[in-house]
Amino acid sequence: MGFIKNFFRKRSLRRHASRVPTGILPLERIHSAVAVIDVQDPFFDACKESILSFYREYDIKGSIFFMDFRKIGNEERLITSIQTTITRKDVNWYGKPSRYKMNVLAEMAPDLFISLFNNPDFALEYMAKTCKAKFKIGRRQMGDKLFDMVITDPADKTLSQWEGFIAIRRFLERIR
Repeated sequence: MGFIKNFFRKRSLRRHASRVPTGILPLERIHSAVAVIDVQDPFFDACKESILSFYREYDIKGSIFFMDFRKIGNEERLITSIQTTITRKDVNWYGKPSRYKMNVLAEMAPDLFISLFNNPDFALEYMAKTCKAKFKIGRRQMGDKLFDMVITDPADKTLSQWEGFIAIRRFLERIR
């Protein structure tokens, strides 16, 4: 099953990969952005608020996509927007996000794509690779040097996604 799944993943990435050239952009040239965060991270709320504050401070039309692969019981509700939350039901058998969710991302037409996942899965790789953003940042490099900038954890510590975003923000503020 692994061989077949990988075959479909690679084929899908080849077919739908963005052809937009990417590279590091200074903050004043970033007008729109999308960040992808994990709902299960303990610092989820702090991270979300920091990202939204960053967008407001730099007048960036920004959005946040949420990955929520938890099993949600009948009594539980999503704590994020249904339009920008990718759940288990929103990915197909080999991990590709639904066309609807990908259309929502495409309509945003971001200049900047930020992945705050330390252990990304195929759904995130697909989103990052097909997104037409001109500048892509991640915390772990993925196939074919997908990200233009990678902020890794220090050797002695594992950062939360909130701490990772703070580090990304510091670097973005230094780029001229």
